[in-house]
Amino acid sequence: MIKIELKDGAIIEVEKGSSIIDVAKKISEGLARVALAGLVNGEVQDLRHKLTEDCKLEILTFDSLEGKKAYWHTTSHIMAQAIKRLYPEIKLAIGPSIDNGFYYDFDTEKPFSEEDLIKIEDEMKKIIKENPSIERFELPRNEALELMKDEPYKVELINDLPEDEIISFYKIGDFTDLCAGPHVMSLKNIKAIKLLRSAGAYWKGDEKNKMLSRIYGTAFLKKADLDAHLEALEEAKKRDHNKL
Repeated sequence: MIKIELKDGAIIEVEKGSSIIDVAKKISEGLARVALAGLVNGEVQDLRHKLTEDCKLEILTFDSLEGKKAYWHTTSHIMAQAIKRLYPEIKLAIGPSIDNGFYYDFDTEKPFSEEDLIKIEDEMKKIIKENPSIERFELPRNEALELMKDEPYKVELINDLPEDEIISFYKIGDFTDLCAGPHVMSLKNIKAIKLLRSAGAYWKGDEKNKMLSRIYGTAFLKKADLDAHLEALEEAKKRDHNKL
């Protein structure tokens, strides 16, 4: 058994090798339903992460920025999955969460139009409705390179990793992406999504590299929260315009 110190200072004992989601369920089923990631000794971890020694643990929900970022990171991968379904020839670059949502960079022959964004958003909603399973796995470098051989940007990212780095992937239904995580346990929690805009972005932020197409988006647990966020963005845009 190992001892887990929770955010409120309480200590519980669990079997060695229990995952963070197992601990959340032990605390309460309600908490497990809204859990998005965990903070283990101050480090954000996937809910699938196995606990092997005594530690401090905080279960992260959408109320925390780290919880939101796990939620948004997952949503960025759903966007990439939708794009690969709609436009299989497009190449994937990177898709992190940011402080108010997410983005993903793509190598595409032509920029994304407003119509494209609507189409991609609709496909994302279909994927969420399908609720495919989410799995994390690791591969040795040679197998990782083989798996990503048709994605040149992923190959470059793998080659950039230190020799001893763990190379992990996430599989969401029919889509697999190179990713350190964390991702949520299920797509059921992803309720309200909006793709905001597309813009140009140089690969790795270097103007000597190719210009990619970046799509920004955000997502919330409730449509009302998404609507409030979009309204706030509009207000900020108006204020900025009035300053000109």
